[in-house]
Amino acid sequence: MVGMDIAGNSERTDDGNAKRRGRIGLWSASLGGVEIPQLRDIVAELDSQGWESLWFGEAIGREAFAQAQILLEATERMRIGTGIANIWARDAHASASIGRTYEALYPGRFVLGLGVSHAPLVQRRSHDYNKPLAAMRDYVSAINSTRPEAAGEETLPDIVLAALGPKMLELAGTETSGAHPYLTTPEHTARAREILGGDADSGPLLVVEQGAVIAPSAVTDVEEWRRRAHDHLEMYTGLPNYRNSWKRLGFDDSDFVRGGSERLAEALIPRGIEATIAAVDAHFEAGASHVLVQVLGPSVLEPPVEDWRLLAEALR
Repeated sequence: MVGMDIAGNSERTDDGNAKRRGRIGLWSASLGGVEIPQLRDIVAELDSQGWESLWFGEAIGREAFAQAQILLEATERMRIGTGIANIWARDAHASASIGRTYEALYPGRFVLGLGVSHAPLVQRRSHDYNKPLAAMRDYVSAINSTRPEAAGEETLPDIVLAALGPKMLELAGTETSGAHPYLTTPEHTARAREILGGDADSGPLLVVEQGAVIAPSAVTDVEEWRRRAHDHLEMYTGLPNYRNSWKRLGFDDSDFVRGGSERLAEALIPRGIEATIAAVDAHFEAGASHVLVQVLGPSVLEPPVEDWRLLAEALR
């Protein structure tokens, strides 16, 4: 299993926050909102800022592996992760093949995050979503049984699964490098670590996404925080997978109005840099191997470049 740290940067900082800098990456849904030349410049700057990794989704924007190639080429050090590549978009053999190629080209820098996506999105592709856990189990088994078909591409990259519920977490812990939960709380992280086993250093990877609003305008104006937080939750509150996950954390149907209740937004989307760092540290204390901060910008297709700079400076 390839580790998730930048060597020498995972120690406790002077203010006592555990394993902060070398285990923090970024997650962004906004990378499809800029053209490729500008995207290269943006991610090269992120690489120079010292972020451990950059992850992105596939629900909107470019095809996942095409996007990964752009990001890997434009950076020198950051790990690039798919968060997630939809298993219904390509067969297991194709995912394994491109994963091996990226591992050969960029050793240790690509993480293959896989997920079953959501029923409405999968049904648009004319697939049957009745048994997503079984589909993922078969998919992972098929990847693990592949053999290299090109010279020098013997090694698969780290593979993690989008996992919220206990059964998918169990599968992630036993058959892959670990799990990538999204839109969860430190309480979920603690439960996930218990299921996965081990700890952040020696157990399966637990790569946790943490949303945040840190723009100065949103810190001084609570209505701006509300707008960004609820806009972000608009789509997810309509998806059963997330609602079921939140119910296991103590939320109920009153929290699942489109855009989420105030209680749900406050639990999932901290406001300001200090609150964001506190949430990140809470995930580490709960057993996360790596935390990905998804900084919410003015819109989903506008990369929050200045906010990333502010957060990077604060973490130094």
